[in-house]
Amino acid sequence: MKRLLRVLSVACIAAAPMLLPATAAAQFAKPEDAVKYRQSALTVMSSHFGRIAPVVRGQQPYDAAQVKADVAIVAMMSKLPWSAFGPGTEGGGAKPAVWSDNARFKQGQERLHGDIDKLVAAADTGDLAQVRTAYGAVAASCKACHDNFRNR
Repeated sequence: MKRLLRVLSVACIAAAPMLLPATAAAQFAKPEDAVKYRQSALTVMSSHFGRIAPVVRGQQPYDAAQVKADVAIVAMMSKLPWSAFGPGTEGGGAKPAVWSDNARFKQGQERLHGDIDKLVAAADTGDLAQVRTAYGAVAASCKACHDNFRNR
């Protein structure tokens, strides 16, 4: 009996990663919950990204530790909103193209994540010039997505 329980435990642990996408979509009881979730995640991400703007523009002194902390939050938050763009969650500020051209929307997500990875690496160096370059790439990714997939 103990052996059977161990085998079942291992099987459940092994199967857990396959259940994560379904769990993420199922976490929203109502479509409005998904909209609020993604808007909240994107708002926090935008807030911390915006804190870096005056630094890269030379309007505030460069505090490498603070920039690194804000970049870390941007990186973490950038992983959250995408599960809330599932079928049946249309609305909010998202254009219908999010769902009708989902492959292009996913490409935008991938581009953003790649650019954020570069921003994380730049922040880790402490070199403001590298942070500026990487910041610009992330800003361009954000703008492209907003232009194509967000109602204003």
